[in-house]
Amino acid sequence: MIYHLFQYLERTGLDFPGLGLMHYISFRAILASVTAVLIALIAGKGIIRVLQRKQIGETVRDLGLQGQIEKKGTPTMGGVIILLSILTGVLLFCDLTNIYVQLMLLSAVWCGALGFADDYIKVFRHNKEGLSEKKKLIGQIVLGFIIGIAVWQSKDIVVREKVRDESVQIVEQGDTRTVNTETLVTDSVYKEENVVKSTKTTIPFVKNHEFDYRWLSPFKGTWGWYAKWAIYVLMIVLVITACSNGTNLTDGLDGLAAGTSAIVGVVIGILAWLSGNLIDSNYLNIMYLPGTGEIAIFFSAFVGALIGFLWYNSYPAQVFMGDTGSLAIGGIIGVGAVLIRKELLLPLLCGIFFVESLSVLLQRGYFKYTRKKYGQGRRIWSMTPIHHHYQDKKELPGPVIFHKPVPPQHEAKIVSRFWIIGIILAVTTLALLKVR
Repeated sequence: MIYHLFQYLERTGLDFPGLGLMHYISFRAILASVTAVLIALIAGKGIIRVLQRKQIGETVRDLGLQGQIEKKGTPTMGGVIILLSILTGVLLFCDLTNIYVQLMLLSAVWCGALGFADDYIKVFRHNKEGLSEKKKLIGQIVLGFIIGIAVWQSKDIVVREKVRDESVQIVEQGDTRTVNTETLVTDSVYKEENVVKSTKTTIPFVKNHEFDYRWLSPFKGTWGWYAKWAIYVLMIVLVITACSNGTNLTDGLDGLAAGTSAIVGVVIGILAWLSGNLIDSNYLNIMYLPGTGEIAIFFSAFVGALIGFLWYNSYPAQVFMGDTGSLAIGGIIGVGAVLIRKELLLPLLCGIFFVESLSVLLQRGYFKYTRKKYGQGRRIWSMTPIHHHYQDKKELPGPVIFHKPVPPQHEAKIVSRFWIIGIILAVTTLALLKVR
């Protein structure tokens, strides 16, 4: 809103020092981040007090984990702090007419409401199961289709492709006239009219870092056109659903999900800024996506909100984010990656979330298989999601393949080491931009 206010003042002819600063994405990103941090710190304290007065505490099952029972009664639904901080920063400093900002806001509110419904059932209706997995999945899939169809149909979500400049140099060698291919590449430029609806995305280790979902289509012509968009939309649904659930599973230790998500948010914000900048996208040879610079401002607010929330969520936590926060965070990450065409980098960038989800799937599958084959279920790890595997436990859960490969770790140390791994994955993801 401040951004739009400054735009209005500029149109009216009013001029004062600093008016033009709102044109700079970097300046607005800093303001959005600082605002989100301050809102989280200031409003967070009051929200925690309200949650305590309403006795909105975490219900803890005794799974034999060290320090688990002590967390009983800690206020939950702290995701409200995160959402409030993000929305404040975004509404103040983003261009709200931008389609990317609108879709990001929709995703944050949608997934936040889905998580809030789950927390509400757990806390106020005293149902430990909360919202059923089926209903959560339906909500995530519906959001995925909304985003996918918007990417397909919106005229504002486009890729501006490079075209070769006609003014390339012709090099004469005797009687032969050849095209200087080095100059040909250098003179490839973005043309204003060369804006296309595309199913291309970014993938490392290949020429130009591009992968087109059209290549997966078994059809040609008109049917092929519909098939490629159907494949792309289904991929978007899968990414958003997987990210939302992956973050939800990672939220099990104080500060783990918030800290890891902040690291991921920094990288997506950087990639959004680069993709929306003509000069930088040209230099790095990545797709130029007009308008995605506003996503960088959104993720600046996102990271600021998580940092502010960590003030209260770091060990020992004064508040938990609950599904209100974890589902919203995952949805935001998934949608952000899709909109900047970097969804295929998520298995690396979100490696922590990926491994956490994979550990649960493998554990469940192996347990069911061994129970059917041997009459007794066996485990791969002592407990999943995998971060619980490294915690000290009161007793062994039964036959385990990889039981305590390292000595039991304190919760804070596990979180810190997961953050370090997250930083390594983030740096690697950025480094891949120059690997061909």
